[in-house]
Amino acid sequence: MAEEVKDIKIPAELPILPVKGQVVYPYLIIPLVISNERMIKLTDEALVGSKIVGLCTQVRQDTDDPTPDEIYHFGTAALIVKMLRFPDGTIRLLVQGLSRIRVQKFLQTEPYLTARIEVIREKAKRGIEVEAIMRNVSSLFQKVISLAPYLPDELQAVAMNMEDPNKLADLIASNLNLGVADKQAVLETVDAKARLEKLIPHLTKELSILELSDKIRGQVKVEMDRDQRDYFLREQLKAIQKELGETDEHTAEVNEIRARIAKASLSPEAAKAAKEEVDRLARMPIHAAEYTVTRTYIDWLLNLPWTASTADNLDVAAARTILDEDHYDLAKVKDRIVEYLAVRKLKGDAKGPIL
Repeated sequence: MAEEVKDIKIPAELPILPVKGQVVYPYLIIPLVISNERMIKLTDEALVGSKIVGLCTQVRQDTDDPTPDEIYHFGTAALIVKMLRFPDGTIRLLVQGLSRIRVQKFLQTEPYLTARIEVIREKAKRGIEVEAIMRNVSSLFQKVISLAPYLPDELQAVAMNMEDPNKLADLIASNLNLGVADKQAVLETVDAKARLEKLIPHLTKELSILELSDKIRGQVKVEMDRDQRDYFLREQLKAIQKELGETDEHTAEVNEIRARIAKASLSPEAAKAAKEEVDRLARMPIHAAEYTVTRTYIDWLLNLPWTASTADNLDVAAARTILDEDHYDLAKVKDRIVEYLAVRKLKGDAKGPIL
């Protein structure tokens, strides 16, 4: 902590600095960036006086000048520890939370918000039940830290040595990946035991998400490592076979298919499709699931009788015999086919679909 804050006297009236997108807790030190001219004026005047401001989170995040109805009325009194001005007109503040506060009444809205506040005093009661909850929450938080890339490892030691249940709860809430509404709900829970209990489902959910993410990353890494290993081994095998004047099985198969395409009497469209597919096949690992699908598709293209044709056989009796021998039932379909053949036999120029 920057300094002992328990003995700092908090005025009954404070300028209220709206905070966007985050919730500030007592005793913790956080940076704030301010660009609004009204808020800069508020900061300048606070620095001349007690250096203490009331930090209240905005309910609406889409406004730079919230009204009293657009901010939470439960916040944190904070001490301005440091202020830096930047050429772009913004200022950076380093503030340290002092105590929970409740806004009793807004006194003015111009040139900035000021309010009469009530300081919420917390008591660090540590019975057996609170001790048990603290250990449970601390253990869960340490597991989250070990898996969360956004949390520094040093937090584990800080949490382990935290003896005040109020400070432990606020430390965890400030670092846990929670939404603004959830963080605000923790801030408004004054009782330390209730606050710790409120954090348990959030910690459990975050831990489950992190464990699942870690498992997925592990599976992806194993898959990538295996694919890379297979790729390098295949490339080494190709290099060795090239030195020996041999051709590997995959290359030989692709070359054979290219030769079949060149000899086949394919239509221009079919030839283009076959060449595109064999190019894809050449780039695929032979053990890939899509390899077999692509290979089967190419075989179908090559085996279709693109230019082969036979003379029409319009023998109606022979057609009926073949239909009855090779196909069971389907009487209406057979009758329609025989009818079509009979018409074709009588009128050689008949065209149209059979069915």
